[in-house]
Amino acid sequence: MWRLGLARCQSAALGAAPRLLPSYFLTATCGILNRSYGLIPMVIEQTSRGERAYDIFSRLLKERIVCINGPISDETASVVVAQLLFLESENPSKPVHLYINSPGGVITSGLAIYDTIQYIRSPVTTLCIGQAASMGSLLLAAGAPGERRALPNSRIMVHQPSASGIGGQAADIAIHAKEIIKMHERLKAIYNKHTGQPLEKIEKFLDRDTYLSPEEAKEFKLVDEVIEHRPLALVTDAIGGESGGGSNSSGEHSGGEGKEQT
Repeated sequence: MWRLGLARCQSAALGAAPRLLPSYFLTATCGILNRSYGLIPMVIEQTSRGERAYDIFSRLLKERIVCINGPISDETASVVVAQLLFLESENPSKPVHLYINSPGGVITSGLAIYDTIQYIRSPVTTLCIGQAASMGSLLLAAGAPGERRALPNSRIMVHQPSASGIGGQAADIAIHAKEIIKMHERLKAIYNKHTGQPLEKIEKFLDRDTYLSPEEAKEFKLVDEVIEHRPLALVTDAIGGESGGGSNSSGEHSGGEGKEQT
């Protein structure tokens, strides 16, 4: 569901990094991850200096993989934006792989992630696993041209913004209504930019909840490809290649930031 609301300060969500994790990882996300996913698996790596433990998401970040799992909130946006900026600083020419399994969420939070994807120099590939609904579908479409993919059993859903928790005097409600309409027009323009579909067709698709299979999403040009197995190029990236997954001479891995809904 799309949600539009006032931004809240989330600086308190970014706590200190666990001692066992390298300082260049954005391990301040651990508190948020624990609240979102419960028990987080740990990965143990052997180095010449002994064992080193990572939570699984920090280990994936080392391979330039960023995950959006669950609703898109201010907390989610703060973590994802920080990860994207960090990975760009590490290597601006190497792709970032964004995995999306989300029902949508707060519009302003999603647009913060969207704008960062467009802002950084690193190309961002997107992959839908499970579902990419509402703001999740917009982030899926925002990937680099030719690099937007969906798995065969995933689902994509698009619709128009909605509002919750809006009340007060008639004039205040009218102001919120105008803002929702403006945001609706903005979202249509973004879909138009990334799909090339005429605004009239986008308007029709967004009028109500529209569920798309991966093949239908490809036809609508929200994604470029439906894949069942990881492409060889992505396998090469995942096992190291030229990224932070490489090793240095000591055997250690080297490393180089009321609501409306849709």
